[in-house]
Amino acid sequence: MKLGWKGWVGFAISVLLIWWTLKDVAIDEAIGHAASADWWLLTAAIAVATFVFLLRALRWRVLLHPIDPDTPLRSRFGAVSIGFMANNLLPARAGEFARAYAMGRFERSVPVPAAFGSLVVERLLDALMLTAFLVGAVLTPGFPDVELGSGFMLMVRGAVTAIAAIGAGIVALLLFPRPAVRVVEHAARWLPDRFERLVVDSMEAFLESLEVVRSPGLLLHAIVWTLAVWLCGTFSIWLGMRALGIELGFVAAIFAQAVIAFGASIPALPGYVGTFHAAARFALETVYGVDAVATAAFAYTFHLGGFFPITFIGLWYARSLGLTLSDVGASEERVEREIEGADAV
Repeated sequence: MKLGWKGWVGFAISVLLIWWTLKDVAIDEAIGHAASADWWLLTAAIAVATFVFLLRALRWRVLLHPIDPDTPLRSRFGAVSIGFMANNLLPARAGEFARAYAMGRFERSVPVPAAFGSLVVERLLDALMLTAFLVGAVLTPGFPDVELGSGFMLMVRGAVTAIAAIGAGIVALLLFPRPAVRVVEHAARWLPDRFERLVVDSMEAFLESLEVVRSPGLLLHAIVWTLAVWLCGTFSIWLGMRALGIELGFVAAIFAQAVIAFGASIPALPGYVGTFHAAARFALETVYGVDAVATAAFAYTFHLGGFFPITFIGLWYARSLGLTLSDVGASEERVEREIEGADAV
């Protein structure tokens, strides 16, 4: 599979960030520190991190409720696993497309465009929760009194501003859906024909998925499940830190979770290589003053341990659907065709 320009950009970013995380770390000491880890705690941390994907599948039932209220857990978990496996093995963050495509293959009652639209809502909920985590951790009385720098504070303000703008946009879509689509159609005219149609059709699919937001009960359930997802992820990071001898409180793990999650959104090699490690170093070493060797040992050991379980589970589910890795990699084009086809009908 060709990397393409996005793949090469991700490759360059990953190499640069890996160099930054290791440039002043004694590699042999980091390996020795990792070897001395509490392997029971580390195993527990990886098990909890893998359990998060089951929680994501449970939450997805709420987001898919307006489309099909009775989607089987096996189908949802299988699609989630395939999506994150794709993020770990394939370039250009193919996971969201692979997940929507796999769900359409598992359950014919869930059209691919609708499944993709529900994932847009899911990402918005995740961004809201992570912003709350980040701001909440920074505002706690015990947060380290360090100079975070204008870049970090700009990132925090930017995240809050972006979430506020997204929230306002969702309200506008709920109150004035048709005018909002017309605005998008007008703006999309500046894009090439292929992308213009895709943007407009994706907006249509997204509007259908907003039924969750229109229902206070469903929205509350989705928020509770989102909190459960990220608290469980935070718990796995806290266990992983303790396994590597990093004795920080749960608030530090909340901060690390938010920084790592936002850092993972930066384009990079498959598997969040480099972005995960650089974000962990910033959160633990720069902010909390953890030793560089311990930070590197945690970042690389925890990341590597969490990589394999969901990747193997995703490959198993893909095989059960008769999908090869190439098929999964082509899911973006297939989802685009499904969205365009749904709009044509």
